[in-house]
Amino acid sequence: MNHRTMILGLHLGTGYGSQAASWRHPDVDPANYTNFDAQVRYAQAAERGKFAFLFLPDSLAMTRDLDHEVPQATLEPMLTLAAIARETKRIGFVATGSTTFNEPYNLARQFKTLDVMSHGRSGWNAVTTSDPAAAANFGQAIADRPERYARAHEMIQIVQALWGSWEADAWVKDQATGVFADTAKIQPVNLQGRYVAARGPLPVPPSEQGQPVIFSAGGGQNGLNIAGRYASGVIGAAFSIDDARAQRDAVREAARAAGRDPDDVKYFAGVMPALGTSVRDALDRRIRLNGDVFPARAPHLGAMLGLPLDARRLDEPLTPAELAAARPSPFDPRSQHALEVARQGWTIREVLAHGVIDYHPTPVGPPEVVADHLQEWFEAGAVDGFWVSPDVNERDIDTFVNEVIPLLQERGLYHRDYEGATLRENLGVPYQYGLDPRLQAEA
Repeated sequence: MNHRTMILGLHLGTGYGSQAASWRHPDVDPANYTNFDAQVRYAQAAERGKFAFLFLPDSLAMTRDLDHEVPQATLEPMLTLAAIARETKRIGFVATGSTTFNEPYNLARQFKTLDVMSHGRSGWNAVTTSDPAAAANFGQAIADRPERYARAHEMIQIVQALWGSWEADAWVKDQATGVFADTAKIQPVNLQGRYVAARGPLPVPPSEQGQPVIFSAGGGQNGLNIAGRYASGVIGAAFSIDDARAQRDAVREAARAAGRDPDDVKYFAGVMPALGTSVRDALDRRIRLNGDVFPARAPHLGAMLGLPLDARRLDEPLTPAELAAARPSPFDPRSQHALEVARQGWTIREVLAHGVIDYHPTPVGPPEVVADHLQEWFEAGAVDGFWVSPDVNERDIDTFVNEVIPLLQERGLYHRDYEGATLRENLGVPYQYGLDPRLQAEA
């Protein structure tokens, strides 16, 4: 690509949307939790919008109260993506796979099978797991952070070695001579670490992109070490341009320190657009959707601003005295934005509808507002792209594709077609097959 354009991914979770109450929206089938046809439909809409990838997080334990809310992740990411792969042509698939509660052979086989099934569109978001409830599901306890990350390094290296255990031309499949594969070019990896090991080889030939693309999503220095050494994509969470730019710069520096080209690692910030015909319409949509949860969120907002906020005041703005006394929490990066929204005179309910305590920034309003947010962050050098988490999948994915994407294209910020057929091509990252040569040299 001669002209730098932003790259987009779509967060695809339970089949409802990013908001906890999205399953109750009148346009939504409440049974979508198990409706893979719905997931296919959303993926096809994203592909129409030339999204580079779908992002499926994962959770290895129940993390929500199922009395009123849906689980945070789909039933099982790899099976979900296998269903979607058969009904799409270009969009890539990035699924989370824990390095803590898997073995390298299992993960290597699953992701590479998806890669050949999709003709080179698979990616692995390699993360450690720190949830004690997840550990209990495997009859284990959570190890300390250094051990979890040491295991992660071993997992990633062995998985990559297994991915490359067939040489690129090992699959002969010559019917005339009866030679299916050249076994001299299919070798065990025989890797033994402190935490994991695998003999190999893996019974899967290379895909059109060689092997799946590695992503990471961890924070701190341990996460940077993973990203800099192995990842081609980083799933980030930032609440300001400065924060995002600092994260992207840190990832690029980690790649440089590992002997890689920083441009080969793409940083994606999360965004949770609240789309409507106007700001007022977008807020009203969120208020209708989340009306039952806002009372419980008022004290949280109060803690962010250093104020005692009563849920009985949801339809009142903060008083001038409260605004003067408010002090954004130094421990919550969302707090300054929450105060800025409150100073605009919105009621407490409307401040909450602005998404000030959501997991990612929430541009609120018509498509132009969302496009402006993406453009500002991108042109500031804060991101290489975004992973988009819509409020209600059934409604908002099509709206984003139909109304936001054309604005980005008109502004020269977004491509009009895919760059290629594989995830690597559409991310603009190099071909790779097998363990990184730098790591082989170290070994």
